[in-house]
Amino acid sequence: MEKSFSEAVEERRATPSFDGEPIPDADLKRILEAGLKAPSGYNLQPWRFVVVRTPDQRRRLRAASFNQAKVEEASAVIVACGDKDGWRTDMEEMIRMGREGGMTENYAAQARVNIPEYLGNHPNLTAWLNRHVMIALTTMMWMAEVLGYDTAPMEGYEAAKVSEVLRLPLSYEVIALLGIGLLQGPDKFNGGRFSMAHTVFDDEYGKPIKL
Repeated sequence: MEKSFSEAVEERRATPSFDGEPIPDADLKRILEAGLKAPSGYNLQPWRFVVVRTPDQRRRLRAASFNQAKVEEASAVIVACGDKDGWRTDMEEMIRMGREGGMTENYAAQARVNIPEYLGNHPNLTAWLNRHVMIALTTMMWMAEVLGYDTAPMEGYEAAKVSEVLRLPLSYEVIALLGIGLLQGPDKFNGGRFSMAHTVFDDEYGKPIKL
């Protein structure tokens, strides 16, 4: 039985341990497709995902992730990467799809100029990739939670070792891992959240919002 999005947001915890039971392909497909529909700058979709499911590969990935047991216990681990060269190889396909969906020729012409100018000279392409890849991976996390699965987003890994285990191209940067499965044992404690008065401001910094 699917949860409402509000329930998923309220109940989600970073799962400490999974039971390792396989995820049905139909559910995994829904999770992945949700992330692939996420927004990205210029619709370039610079994300690449490696879904690690086999026991041997999860064990190797665990060794590259500071020996975190949940990497091996999870039913699937989605390794989210950003392709630094994606904008070069995918720009024309993005434009083709956009034209089929109503993109004007003027917009397409501007994109052919603006994208190379912006990304070809970007001072921190890694930061740009992180922003867009994490939107997609977070969307996958929420879909998994809505479908009744537990999740664990992880940044504890050695990127070079993960790249070696997964045989990633040199242009790929490892952004984050997402473990998905069903909780085994007690859930993580509720760590609490700071109030809006502490973190949200109205119109300008220092003026807490009142809702």
